[in-house]
Amino acid sequence: MDTNAHTSTSSDADAESPARGRRSVLGGAAVLGLGIAAFGTTAHAAGAPSRSRDKAGRFQGKSVLITGGTSGIGRAAAKAFALEGAHVGFCGRRAELGRQVEREIRDAGGEATYIEADIRLEDQVRGFVDRVASRYGGIDVAFNNAGIGGGKLPHEMSVEEWDDVQATNARGVFLAIKYEIPHMLRAQRGVIICTSSSAAEQARPNSAAYTASKRAVQGLVKSAALAYGPKGIRVNALLPGTTDTPFVRPPGIPDADWVKYKQAWGPLNVDGFERMAEAEEIARAALGLASDDFPYMTGASISVDGGSTAGRRMIQPSRT
Repeated sequence: MDTNAHTSTSSDADAESPARGRRSVLGGAAVLGLGIAAFGTTAHAAGAPSRSRDKAGRFQGKSVLITGGTSGIGRAAAKAFALEGAHVGFCGRRAELGRQVEREIRDAGGEATYIEADIRLEDQVRGFVDRVASRYGGIDVAFNNAGIGGGKLPHEMSVEEWDDVQATNARGVFLAIKYEIPHMLRAQRGVIICTSSSAAEQARPNSAAYTASKRAVQGLVKSAALAYGPKGIRVNALLPGTTDTPFVRPPGIPDADWVKYKQAWGPLNVDGFERMAEAEEIARAALGLASDDFPYMTGASISVDGGSTAGRRMIQPSRT
């Protein structure tokens, strides 16, 4: 999700900006009167899968482009791709965070280049894509991840707010694909992954703008998959569930309180794993889709949501 793209990332995704239309799911524990202090401090529910390192070298020497890479899912993906040998070019609006991620990747022995860009602006998107392709000799993988939230009821949302969500989450993905495709067509191959959201399948009362934008991403992915499949280009959508990133975490909440809150929130909202996802888990899903392990998959929307859309639980915020 960039949640990064707006100020953030669903990136960045990097996306992640809770203050600007945070997803409504965060009201769950409060609605039921559950005090976070009553819960323990274990971050993951019992039985939750532990993280493991991917096979090294799957992306050795490949050029990977990421929008919304300065925080959240985009940041985790940039590091994961670089760890597996990719040359990573990523963008986001927050230059300080971008340079920090770039340093962290290089300090770990990887190769990455941060380029400041706003995915709502065509010239900046074109410049970003072309610079990454020029620096790394083309584009093998594109992870179009930037996005923002938009948590208001339709009649309370201004036209400008609606347009900003669509311009970032839907138009931004279109612009990225528009300028990535020519580079892939020249190579007659490539993989594009676009971050949608589980909200595209499971809407909430105050998620009209966000859900509409993420549903649009799925439509764009299906059409692009048909258009470019004969040219050797795969296009798929990744639908993350609620992920522990700045996109959903309220600003200023102490770490200990956030851990307790997540413990309360998980069993109420995610039928399967009963917890939020970690950014690294969603990043691993992106790497899997981008790898050679799914050569016949295109036009698909893959949910990675811990079982939330498979179940029925979803605590709605109170409205007064």
